[in-house]
Amino acid sequence: MDTTTHPAAAPRPGPGLLRGLLQQRETGLVLIILALFVAMSFASPYFLTWSNIRAMLMSFSVDGIVVVGMTVLLIVGGIDLSVGAVVCLSMVVGGTLFLAGVDPWLASLAGIGASGLVGAGIGFCVTRIGLSHFIASLAAMVIVRGLCMVITGGAPLSLFTLPAEFKFVGQGAVAGIPVVILIFAVIVLVFDLALRRGTFFRKVVYTGSNEKAAAYAGIRTDRVKFIATVFTALMAGLAGAIYMARLGSATPSFGTGMELNVIAAAVIGGASLKGGTGSVFGAVLGVALLSIVTSSLILLNVNAYWQEMTKGIILLVAVSLDHVLNRYRSR
Repeated sequence: MDTTTHPAAAPRPGPGLLRGLLQQRETGLVLIILALFVAMSFASPYFLTWSNIRAMLMSFSVDGIVVVGMTVLLIVGGIDLSVGAVVCLSMVVGGTLFLAGVDPWLASLAGIGASGLVGAGIGFCVTRIGLSHFIASLAAMVIVRGLCMVITGGAPLSLFTLPAEFKFVGQGAVAGIPVVILIFAVIVLVFDLALRRGTFFRKVVYTGSNEKAAAYAGIRTDRVKFIATVFTALMAGLAGAIYMARLGSATPSFGTGMELNVIAAAVIGGASLKGGTGSVFGAVLGVALLSIVTSSLILLNVNAYWQEMTKGIILLVAVSLDHVLNRYRSR
């Protein structure tokens, strides 16, 4: 009798693996983006040119930094409607201090710090007073936008005298790759890994999934929500500093409506409005999809008003899909 032990056959990837991949929101987004690339390559000869691809990357890289912050806040169960105004505040504070003679790097740090203070104010209202993120951030949006008008007198700040080394952050390139894209890539890699492996960010997920259970497990949920809120504001402040370097100006109305695009990108990428789910990589795909759609509409000479309607429809579809998926999971 043969007593030789034969090694077990390696398991072959079966339909279960493929089904699992197809059920991932990121996989669906990648397929949609690829389909858009193929379709637009036939619809417009300019779509796949390096200048257009570079423009798309530049357009969503800075907004993508804000999306990273918003994704973390959505996962914890919050939302921030003030990010557009906070981006503007960072630019206005930094620009005003620079015009007053402050070093541009220190001025930008002050702008980012002011953004963090706004986040701390929202976090205080949520964790101490008991307001919802929606109401607290809505009030902050109005207050901050008004503050930007007061500081600037309603007029844009011309910052053409910014030193070249500071403008390099927003306008320069390394080995042909814009610095803005490199900064965005580093932020995405760091926080995607942190969200998957980091202890604090796991607490973010637990808090958003079930706040009461997280509290019983010893997690200081109010502290987690406060830090996540401040983090979102700081990401918006960083984006504002980069925009200041990129544009060489600070307009008190800048960033109006940005919050809708940011929320839409995060939700399209898989972040739930009810908290507990989401990923940085998915959010990046969401903001990339919106950027591609915008670029496609421009190249196809679609009226600007129709472009806004299209973005609104995409937001409605994304939120509706999120609601349907949440209802399906709860069964």
